[in-house]
Amino acid sequence: MEAKIILEMKGISKEFPGVQALENVDFELRESEVHALVGENGAGKSTLMLVLGGVYTDYQGQIFLAGRELKFSNPREAIAQGIGIIYQELDLVPELTVGENIVLGNEPTSRKLKILRLINRRTIYQETEGIIEELGFDLSPKVKVSALSVADQQLVQIAKAIKLSAKVLVMDEPTARLDYYETEKLFEYIKLLKRKGISIIYISHHLEEIFEIADRVTILRDGRMLGTRETKSTSLGQITFMMVGRNLNEIFTREEIPKGEELLLVRGLTRSGAFEDINLWVREAEILGIAGVVGSGRTEVARCIFGADKLDNGEIYIHGKPVKIDSTKTAVKRGIGMVSENRKEEGLILNHTVGINITLAVLRWISMFAFVNFGKRDVLANDMIHSLRIKTTGIDQEVQLLSGGNQQKVAIAKWLCTKSRILILDQPTRGIDVGAKQEVYRLIVDLSKQGTAIILISDELPELIGLADRIVVMRKGRITQELRRNEFSEAKLLAAVLGVDTKDS
Repeated sequence: MEAKIILEMKGISKEFPGVQALENVDFELRESEVHALVGENGAGKSTLMLVLGGVYTDYQGQIFLAGRELKFSNPREAIAQGIGIIYQELDLVPELTVGENIVLGNEPTSRKLKILRLINRRTIYQETEGIIEELGFDLSPKVKVSALSVADQQLVQIAKAIKLSAKVLVMDEPTARLDYYETEKLFEYIKLLKRKGISIIYISHHLEEIFEIADRVTILRDGRMLGTRETKSTSLGQITFMMVGRNLNEIFTREEIPKGEELLLVRGLTRSGAFEDINLWVREAEILGIAGVVGSGRTEVARCIFGADKLDNGEIYIHGKPVKIDSTKTAVKRGIGMVSENRKEEGLILNHTVGINITLAVLRWISMFAFVNFGKRDVLANDMIHSLRIKTTGIDQEVQLLSGGNQQKVAIAKWLCTKSRILILDQPTRGIDVGAKQEVYRLIVDLSKQGTAIILISDELPELIGLADRIVVMRKGRITQELRRNEFSEAKLLAAVLGVDTKDS
């Protein structure tokens, strides 16, 4: 017997100035279902969910919840009707406790004084402890959110939505910042929510996850719905083709490129509490992959090489000569660039233009007496837009209006302007769709062909296997293994990342 439909969105259309973001989109969600929503960046997934969440009110179409037509004029109304949205950028207050975050905005109060209403913390912790126990989460309501892992912060957001009686839960890229173990743990909790009658809309660029967690999948492209499929009767290739309108290889494989001289060598790098005794090197035209779970020390090593964090010990050599890198400014002068894993907070200024962001790292080269030469800036930015095929209305468009893939290209373009010979890419395809990933892969390969030495950090093992010449594996702040290209296999790499000692791998 087919499950009852709890949510229907019919004929949803939404227009921004000059852009038709959604056009006559239909979407439905059944009771106790995980329904995946996929599409390239800019396909309309987030816009559709913002309509559902009451953020966008000037749309055409109808929304039915449990058979009753509703029109939300603000997010609070959507929440009151049982719709909870967990965004990729978690909406929590780090210095408040788990319990305080769960009840934030709806705190229980006592009336011991007639004029002053005091927050009743005892009630907060009693109520939230009950919710946490009911959901089966391993959390303490009295712990500060700042002390939690990203995975546990996700659970706080879920508990917060359930506290508000959410029956429909939207999860936007919930595994984007989780490692293998945390992802599997989250999937178990999602299955538990299903058993408790919660219906989930699951948005993800990790298409393989859909087959593990979702019952059905709806595909959007260019603001239109292309169809809905049962996951058990479709394939990754079919979904990918519907998303991008062309066939893509699941794994990008590069051809062999002759390597040049050693550009970067690090010896005995140590930062207390983060990593210890790191030795690695990378040559011209070589892509060195670094694999490891979150917390293995990968990003911390990269940040120290780039001068963003201080080293306690160790030596760095560029072109065989010892150098002291004590700041990012020094690193840039030495020809090192770094695309951060968190492009929105560390890589880009979202409310500034494409032109400003692309030329941000070379302002001193295109300025005289503290005045920017806007002619030079515009030529340089336009050259980068053309060569990287950045989809934008022009150099004056704000970066926050670009798709995730094009934002990432802008972040990479910023460092290409510096003519960096050593480029560190930390999670360069995180949060971008399968089509945009292929473009970033080709860009990485083109840079290596031009002689750039690349350090590639990624959670996606097929990505490392397809692109890297060598892969070093980090666990608990140390390099535990190095694999050459002829040794690559996903099973062997996964075993090394997880620290599993298996003869088969």
